Amino acid sequence: MTYREAYETWLKEFADDQATVDELKAIAGDEKEIEDRFYTELSFGTAGMRGVLGAGTNRMNLYNVRRATKGFADYINSQNPEYRQRGVVIAYDSRRMSPEFAKASALVLCHEGIHVYLFDELRPVPILSYAVRHLHAIAGIVITASHNPPQYNGYKVYWEDGAQMPPEYADQVLARIRANRYEDAVEMDEAEAKAKGLLQIIGNKEVDDDYIAQVKTLSVQPELMKTAGKELKIVYTPIHGSGNKPVRRILKEIGIENVYVVKEQELPDPNFSTVKVPNPEDPAAFTLAMKLADEVGADCIFGTDPDCDRVGIAVKCKNGSYELLSGNEVGVLLLDYICAGRIEQGTMPKNAVMCKSIV
Repeated sequence: MTYREAYETWLKEFADDQATVDELKAIAGDEKEIEDRFYTELSFGTAGMRGVLGAGTNRMNLYNVRRATKGFADYINSQNPEYRQRGVVIAYDSRRMSPEFAKASALVLCHEGIHVYLFDELRPVPILSYAVRHLHAIAGIVITASHNPPQYNGYKVYWEDGAQMPPEYADQVLARIRANRYEDAVEMDEAEAKAKGLLQIIGNKEVDDDYIAQVKTLSVQPELMKTAGKELKIVYTPIHGSGNKPVRRILKEIGIENVYVVKEQELPDPNFSTVKVPNPEDPAAFTLAMKLADEVGADCIFGTDPDCDRVGIAVKCKNGSYELLSGNEVGVLLLDYICAGRIEQGTMPKNAVMCKSIV
């Protein structure tokens, strides 16, 4: 099928969806736009799928999300009957259509007989990853496009170990997605899904409290917070994303009393209106944070991306300016601190090894 044929097919198949029809008719005279939207289908790999929001086979929309979820459900159901009961955990961030995509994914899975744990509001990727293991689920889904520009959204998948699906699994999921038609992906009624016990809404008591408790056990020298926690000044920005509540909570609970949040970037905003790109490793994303840091005399600045699996850190220099560290620099500093602390406490294992992934 050519891209033009695919375009015409969508106009006919989704004639009852006025918003989709109107969007497609609006580009009727733009051949390049039609080609870009329909020359291919969104790819699905170890990181799931990601694309610009909009109507089309090469766009993130409810039709492609439902179809991907049906393929994912088919894979789960083909592996082991017990996987249905173990279920899938679903989280989402602050991007456009994230809540809608999350609910659609949940209800398609329920229609296929798979139990779903759906978070009650936006959550970071690390909490989703933990939740998969904590709840003994078979898999997880996060609706996010990480630090991409606001016109993007995505669909990340995780397996039972809390990590992204390995290539051989993702390839099998993709094959099942491509074998399905859009009409094969059906949502169960939400009330029915809840009544049958297939859809379970989860929050702090099911996951977050245990996650925070586990994070606190990783502190190398927790006793330092008794003094440093009162003196240290931190500026934090969630850059309109999902890190706001959990990051502030953990900082408070470990004893850091002086945390200043960038108000302009505190609340969820799918437009990420204060930055060009919501990437905490981009110096431009720290403009407002550095201004606040100057005002309060902060020692360092933390910033997290929309799904809160990426952090940027800036530290105060001797001349009073703030320098944004690279990921490599942060990694080396953390490794040095962990090793020094373990050696001092006598908890360093014999023949210790540090492992690093290469991306």
